[in-house]
Amino acid sequence: MSQEFDYDLVIIGAGVGGHGAALHAVDCGLKTAIIEATEMGGTCVNRGCIPSKALLAASGRVRELKAKDHLQALGIQLGEVSFEREQIAAHADNLVAKIRNDLTNSLKRLGVDVLTGWGKISGSQKVTVAMAAGEKTITAKDIILASGSVPWVPPGIEVDGKTVFTSDQALKLEWLPQWVAIIGSGYIGLEFSDIYSALGCEITIIEALDQLMPTFDPDIAKQAQRVLIAPRDIETKVGVLAKKVTPGSPVVIELADTKTKEVVEVIEVDACLVATGRIPATEDIGLDAVGVETDQRGFIPINGQMAVLSQGEVVPHLWAIGDATGKVMLAHAASAQGVAVVENICGRDRTMNYKSIPAAAFTHPEISFVGLTEPAAKQLAKEEGFEVGTVRTYFKGNSKALAEVETDGLAKVIYRQDTGEVLGAHILGYHAADLIHEASNAIAQGASVHDLAFLVHTHPTLSEVLDEAYKRAAATH
Repeated sequence: MSQEFDYDLVIIGAGVGGHGAALHAVDCGLKTAIIEATEMGGTCVNRGCIPSKALLAASGRVRELKAKDHLQALGIQLGEVSFEREQIAAHADNLVAKIRNDLTNSLKRLGVDVLTGWGKISGSQKVTVAMAAGEKTITAKDIILASGSVPWVPPGIEVDGKTVFTSDQALKLEWLPQWVAIIGSGYIGLEFSDIYSALGCEITIIEALDQLMPTFDPDIAKQAQRVLIAPRDIETKVGVLAKKVTPGSPVVIELADTKTKEVVEVIEVDACLVATGRIPATEDIGLDAVGVETDQRGFIPINGQMAVLSQGEVVPHLWAIGDATGKVMLAHAASAQGVAVVENICGRDRTMNYKSIPAAAFTHPEISFVGLTEPAAKQLAKEEGFEVGTVRTYFKGNSKALAEVETDGLAKVIYRQDTGEVLGAHILGYHAADLIHEASNAIAQGASVHDLAFLVHTHPTLSEVLDEAYKRAAATH
């Protein structure tokens, strides 16, 4: 380490991205400090993927045990199924505490200095930390910004944290409203509709765009409506905007036509979850001290190596990762970016292939995808002059799915007709979030369906839905 600096690397933000960067930095021999103003683990561990998966696991088990037809098909009969909301909430809290402690202990064990306080850039290669004992300024050869994101609440919606709330409050599961309105049909909205419906709540999903699940591949969105919405106590309203939401008992929601902005309906519900996405937490982190301006949405501009840019030029020794960059707002993407940045700091050039990063909604059954949707692939094909091929396979033809009596769903693979290169994969079905990684690895390696069709999969396994898709694609080329 250079004697000029207190540290080789200082990381602002101890979410999954910052934590991953710190661990890799230690592996690379860098003296490292990490700064966190609130809880170790950031959004993912404390207010996102970890507690939500705990709630989904518990509520999913309730749904499964109450599905008498499904159990009878397996020769199983059960009596009345009951649950305790407090215990389900406690399961999520306990899991969060365990993982947060594990993250903290792993950093301390490896010799990373953990500073609790608000960190902000105070100059070139300089960070000031507002701590309980007072302000402290440290220097570092390199700095990584990993400040994360917060829920976005649109104008006109008043949040009180009790009857109108974001996912941050919903994860505490402090009560089970009889009728819940969910604004937004993305990952968060779908997952909470799964949780609430399994635990006996009535749900209204409100989507401003003219179709549900607008970011998903159309085939998957269509099938998901049949499997995840239609059979459940869920109504949907599309093409309408929650123009005004007033907390109380009841919660009053004014719905307006998305195009005209005129109020078309007023509904009264017991609670409202605002699941309209997230925005970067990039205010008051000292970007102005080094002449950096965020874009109109608040994201930090970076280049392919994740170096921070100021008016298109690299700011020396300053990097940014995770939700604050807006590239792919997922915890595992942030972690991968963190590792890549440390590689770049060490002189080993590394960029990110964002198209190969998989994503999942942990509904029952799950949805997962990687790469391009069919409309996006066709747009790319039009621009670059190639033809797109698509194949679909169904869980109802899979032996393992039949054995599990979990036959809802499909796998869809999108590829180039000329080279066979996989452009995207989309799966709705049992354990879809685990199955997608074979496709994400294929995209990362630029693999062709012609090569993938000859790979061997264990029989009988769910993975054969992709095996069959590759074989069909190769046969049709």
